[in-house]
Amino acid sequence: MQIIPAKTPGFVKTLFPNFVWNIDTPNKELYLTFDDGPTPEITDWVLSTLKQYDAKGTFFCIGNNIEKHPEIFQRVIDHGHSVGNHTYNHLKGWKHQTEDYINDVLKTESLIKNYKLNNKQKLFRPPYGKFKTKQSKKILELGYKVIMWEVISYDWDKSLTEENCFRNVTSAAKSGSVIIFHDSVKAFKNLKYALPKVLEYYSEKGFEFKRIPE
Repeated sequence: MQIIPAKTPGFVKTLFPNFVWNIDTPNKELYLTFDDGPTPEITDWVLSTLKQYDAKGTFFCIGNNIEKHPEIFQRVIDHGHSVGNHTYNHLKGWKHQTEDYINDVLKTESLIKNYKLNNKQKLFRPPYGKFKTKQSKKILELGYKVIMWEVISYDWDKSLTEENCFRNVTSAAKSGSVIIFHDSVKAFKNLKYALPKVLEYYSEKGFEFKRIPE
């Protein structure tokens, strides 16, 4: 059940100016992001769907999933997408000590370092969009660019219809918007419907889909 709006309020962005919420651009560009993978079958479906529209995206991956599915993670990279750190155990920062949280991030970083990446800068997204001030400060000190979002699809919300998931994006996204989906089992019903329609809707309007700039 939705409890926050699909579009991040402007005042929230001003409270956290060190985080990336959207990309300033004069061009018709959108930035699709996918959290919680890599996931068997689902991530490959996302890659195939993006390829149909010559679209690039950014995948914020859970370290435990990278470790279990390295071949899928490699395919994300081979398709020319950006990848980012989403902690090893999908931790909600508010519920964990800073040291434990950072160690979880570093565990994922050690896995990602084994791959040849297109990223020039490390990207990070906190699970649930929640972490403590001390945790975020440490993440920035470690050289990460913290990527939040301007538009959330709510694809993971099982009470949401597929059409409303699609409308969450199209009612809020504009040039430079960072949009969040999830390549997870929980989200797949809505994702499978909404992602192709979003790609088609904005492609017809002349938009391109880009990776988060590094």
